[in-house]
Amino acid sequence: MKIAILSGSVFGTAEEVARHALDRLESKGFTAQLFRRSSMNEVMAFEPQALLAVCSTTGLGELPDDIQPLYHELRDALPQSFRGLLGAIIALGDSAYGDTFCAGGEQMHELFAELGVSEVSEMLRLDASETVTPENDAEPWLDSTAEHLKARLG
Repeated sequence: MKIAILSGSVFGTAEEVARHALDRLESKGFTAQLFRRSSMNEVMAFEPQALLAVCSTTGLGELPDDIQPLYHELRDALPQSFRGLLGAIIALGDSAYGDTFCAGGEQMHELFAELGVSEVSEMLRLDASETVTPENDAEPWLDSTAEHLKARLG
């Protein structure tokens, strides 16, 4: 199964989590590719069967600059080839920011719904106030999500 990992990171933490997810998923037999600062056409050319968004939050709850162009391109086009794909989201944030905690991930969740992507796991929210190793903290969720993906796609 081919998984496109869409990464949005400000200071590199979400990208590190995405890279760790790539390694973890590949070790479980998936074909995965990390897309950072990529276009919709680049993602579509990979022909993914599933999408994993790994996204931090910046400012007043905005998406990081490196994923905004892809987000807007997907939202404007709503490509039919994404309808029915499986998906999952890892959101990074800091609960000290209250209402905007993991807002970048929430925006990706809304985009997945608009695209018709079926999420196989509840969004993982990683709190910078509680962890110093988010890539390690994501491992149990990644393992569970990998099993859900295998069960859904055979």
